[in-house]
Amino acid sequence: MPSFTIALRYLRGKRGVNAAPLLSRISMLALAVGAASLLILFSVFNGFEQVVSKLYTAFYSDMRISPAQGKFFVPDSTKLLRIRQLNGIAALAPVIEDNVFVHSEDEQMVVTLKGVTGAYFKVNKLTPYIISGRDTVRNEALPTAIVGVHIAARLGLSVDNDFSRIDLYYPNPELRHPVLNPADAYGTLELRPDGIFKVQEEFDARYVLAPLPLVQQLFHRPGAVSSLELKLAPGANQEALRRQVQQILGPGFTVATRFEQNHTINSVMRTEKWATYVILLFILLIASVNMVGAMSLLVLEKRRDMAILTAMGAGRSLIRKIFLYEGLLWAAVGGGVGIGAGALLCLGQQRWGWVKLNGVFIIDAYPVAMQASDFVVIALTVLGVGVLAALYPALRSGRGLALE
Repeated sequence: MPSFTIALRYLRGKRGVNAAPLLSRISMLALAVGAASLLILFSVFNGFEQVVSKLYTAFYSDMRISPAQGKFFVPDSTKLLRIRQLNGIAALAPVIEDNVFVHSEDEQMVVTLKGVTGAYFKVNKLTPYIISGRDTVRNEALPTAIVGVHIAARLGLSVDNDFSRIDLYYPNPELRHPVLNPADAYGTLELRPDGIFKVQEEFDARYVLAPLPLVQQLFHRPGAVSSLELKLAPGANQEALRRQVQQILGPGFTVATRFEQNHTINSVMRTEKWATYVILLFILLIASVNMVGAMSLLVLEKRRDMAILTAMGAGRSLIRKIFLYEGLLWAAVGGGVGIGAGALLCLGQQRWGWVKLNGVFIIDAYPVAMQASDFVVIALTVLGVGVLAALYPALRSGRGLALE
């Protein structure tokens, strides 16, 4: 294309003595800084999202089935079998949970008791977070439990102490007149801590895991569960499976993906990411004002060339395309340099963790995770800003020339 070839020559050719070359370099530098900033911030948000998502896999499964109303339900064995047989379902774990009152020698508190089976540890990735003891709950003469590290600290529990105990109390839902029978007002369950986990405070100060049959007995809910948690096979179509499971169960149940189970925090993180994008986009648009000025000076500098092209038969559209392509090239160079620099900085942060997090966290440095979609969004944004900045000078490029 003649117009693109001429624009490329203007980009690579000798520079004049006026301010246009300097302003063009400043414009490309501004776009480079903006592109690098976008990539770095996007990658940091992605990194935090991955860290949070990884933590939540300890207590939030790929998919969860819960009743639309009420706390508990008794699963239909026929429907349960159909769900297990769906292509893409790797494991299924029944879970029952509710708040209970905990008492030890020195402390009292309210925690969430989860009744689980061995399948729970296949569905959720809690095992890597067990810092002491084992990742199993056993229904023995003295049944065992897995507790959060904050609960263990408050109650003085230790997996190495054979005399360490945790006593759980749950209101008896079948008792009609608790004042007349105060001794029967609460059901009790004594457990021995056999494992301690450390995920994050939200979970560490809340959960106690115990054998499912004993918890059902404590809650006076034989055969009942509060949810069914599913693990999907690698590569499974999550949305298609969710629709299939919902169709099997009917409207009386809610089928939620991991994202939907943590909808608030996931929505907040994604909203912050795109809010940051909008702010930086405005900064890029402000920086593009300099590009408008540089392009306008370039138009003035090349008026003689345009007059020659006009005399040779060039039309108004070709003249405009030259400067539109020039703006596109400036944006491509600036954006390319910025994206490349941003990628190198992100790789350095991944490898060496240059920027540290202040305080006590589960990670030492800011996490970064680059995604291909972010590169595409940033590249299109920078190119779009470049075209918009070049549009006004390009439209005015033919004024004063005798163009047909």
